Amino acid sequence: VNVFLGLGLPWMIASIAWSVGGSGNAKWQAQYQFDPDLTWLGPAGSREQAFVVKAGSLAFSVTVYTICAVCAVMLLALRRKFCGGELGGPKPSSYGSSAALVALWFLYIALSCWKSVEEGGGGCAK
Repeated sequence: VNVFLGLGLPWMIASIAWSVGGSGNAKWQAQYQFDPDLTWLGPAGSREQAFVVKAGSLAFSVTVYTICAVCAVMLLALRRKFCGGELGGPKPSSYGSSAALVALWFLYIALSCWKSVEEGGGGCAK
C-alpha cells in the first residue's frame, strides 16, 4: 500500500497534470532536451516533450530496504526460536528487539537521505 500511495499516486497526479497542460515549456527543454539518458524520445535537439521521471536513487533505496527487511525477519525468527514467539517474552529481549527494529528503520531513512543528497537532491532540489 505504501508503494502505491507513496510513489504511484503522486506519479499519477503529475502525469495527469502533464497531459492536461504541462507540456511545451522552456524548463523541460533546458532540463531534458540534451539528456543522454532519454534517447528513446528521439535525437537530442529535436525531442518531443514527454512526462519524464528519472529513477534517481531508487535502486539503492530498494537494496537498503531489502537488507533491513531481511534483518528484521531474521530477528523475528530468532525471537521465535529463543523466546517462544515474536512478541512478548522477557523484558530485556523485548526492549532489545524493539530497539533493533527502530534502529533498522532509522538506518534505512538515514542511508536513503544520504544517497538522495549525494546525488544532488534526488531530483527534488532541481
